[in-house]
Amino acid sequence: MTGGFPGSVVVLTGPDAALPAAALTALRGASVVYAGSDLDAVALGVERAPEVAKLLAEPVLLIASSATEPGAAALLASGARLIEAPRQAGAGLAEAARVMDRLRSPGGCPWDAVQTHDSLRQYLVEETYELLDAIEQGDRAAMREELGDVLLQVLFHARVAAEHAEDPFDIDVVAGELVAKLVGRHPHVFADAAKVHTAEHQQVKWEELKQAEKGRKSIVDGVALGQPAIALAGKLGQRTGRAGIPFDLFPAGPSHAEQLFRIAAGARRGGIDPEGELRAVAKRFAADVRAAEHAARAAGIEPSTLEADGWRGYWPAR
Repeated sequence: MTGGFPGSVVVLTGPDAALPAAALTALRGASVVYAGSDLDAVALGVERAPEVAKLLAEPVLLIASSATEPGAAALLASGARLIEAPRQAGAGLAEAARVMDRLRSPGGCPWDAVQTHDSLRQYLVEETYELLDAIEQGDRAAMREELGDVLLQVLFHARVAAEHAEDPFDIDVVAGELVAKLVGRHPHVFADAAKVHTAEHQQVKWEELKQAEKGRKSIVDGVALGQPAIALAGKLGQRTGRAGIPFDLFPAGPSHAEQLFRIAAGARRGGIDPEGELRAVAKRFAADVRAAEHAARAAGIEPSTLEADGWRGYWPAR
């Protein structure tokens, strides 16, 4: 489903079901969302669904744990579409953790057994960039694979951490802290805080909650200084922009590095991702190089022999 559902969505999941990802787009784009039970109505903050005859005035999408869920049969018999909401979400994650434990345990994989946090660092970075490339290419099959590879790094590091002599923790502790963070930073969802109605407002609230939670004393505390330089400059530009630090206080010297910093920081402050934009330009340039090489070879000329005018002659027109 690539667009919003052009009709009513009825949620009939029960209290222990997980809302499936396939239903999110439909929920966001539906003309109206109803709950199939009083319990779901309270949980979702929507009205209880009217009788079937009233619902059928427009297409109906049913989100339920199964086709046998009480109340589902009548809607399905009348032509409603069903998206199942599994009651045991995360079974695959648990199995992945068990496989990782087996690989790391005696009798498992010798290579896995000797890895450390330090030895695994390069793979975390590589897999992250491979996922980023799959996302930018819009390659869904590659995204599935690369997300799994990134997940493997999380499971691997958590398993290594569980073996630490003085300060062990495992994947359940990692997940538990993540849950606590997500709940704590979304009081408008999990508590009685004032509702947040826009993504921009949520981002501001998130930063405020992080500052208070971590006791940060500087607006640049928590900025990862090890990230790529263009991304780092952009992040600093964004953070300082929120604090009202004027652009004229940015480094203003004549060096290439200072000029790059100003461009990157200013771009992020203006809502542009300088890392992503620069990477896109770099990829286009690499594609142009390959195209020129291909054109030269097609003309019987080895690209390594080309000089400036030769490159210009075979360079693709845009």
